[in-house]
Amino acid sequence: MNPLLKVEELNVVYGHGRHSLHAVKDVSLDISPSEILGLVGESGCGKSSLGKAIIRLADPTSGKILFKGDDVSELKGKALKTYRQEVQMIFQDPYGSLNPRIKVGNAITEVLGVHGIGTSKGERMEMVVDLFEATGMEADWAFRYPHQFSGGQRQRICIARALSLGPELIVADEPVSALDVSIQAEILALLEELRATRRLAFLFVSHDLAVVRNLCDRVAVMYNGEIVEAGPVADVIDHPQHEYTRKLLAAVPSF
Repeated sequence: MNPLLKVEELNVVYGHGRHSLHAVKDVSLDISPSEILGLVGESGCGKSSLGKAIIRLADPTSGKILFKGDDVSELKGKALKTYRQEVQMIFQDPYGSLNPRIKVGNAITEVLGVHGIGTSKGERMEMVVDLFEATGMEADWAFRYPHQFSGGQRQRICIARALSLGPELIVADEPVSALDVSIQAEILALLEELRATRRLAFLFVSHDLAVVRNLCDRVAVMYNGEIVEAGPVADVIDHPQHEYTRKLLAAVPSF
């Protein structure tokens, strides 16, 4: 099976000269259709920079990002707009990624309108209601503001927004780290359900190996901007080869 996403020797450098920061160093990885790849490492190791480069929120300094064989860095105009429908992101802070002045349903209908999906606002709102029900929410939630929801509910709204354009790949950047443990389990179960029902692939960014073990098919361990170890989740967690991976595992109280 050809990979859905393939990253080849990617580098992301912020700034210039002695004040530059080399956030991502020669990273290579791939994700197959319907696969969940975990990307783990401590804060500041480059995980988020890699995720933002994949969705074109950060510009790579060198290397390639190939989506279904096409070089993402060369996409422009209509092709780039299509790519941004096919690859979506879920952010860590569900409140910060929602406009507090706009009802959550309208926030999603606006996205649909920009991409020319649906023929009227009423039809787009029907799509929003369907998305809310698919992500475990009530239809009338669409007419409320972000501050009226809990953190877990807001993250469900952000997931519904990511789904609205029919993506094939979602970059989930620490999507449960700001939530209570019981709510984390609900959101992770939802992501697994969406993977199965919609054949979605995920790049699941996390610092928590326990979460990754329960959700992901494979895992890549990132340290100081580099991938230091990668493979099937069970192999990496049960038989870690790199000292940094062993330290991450030692920091987990119990599986």
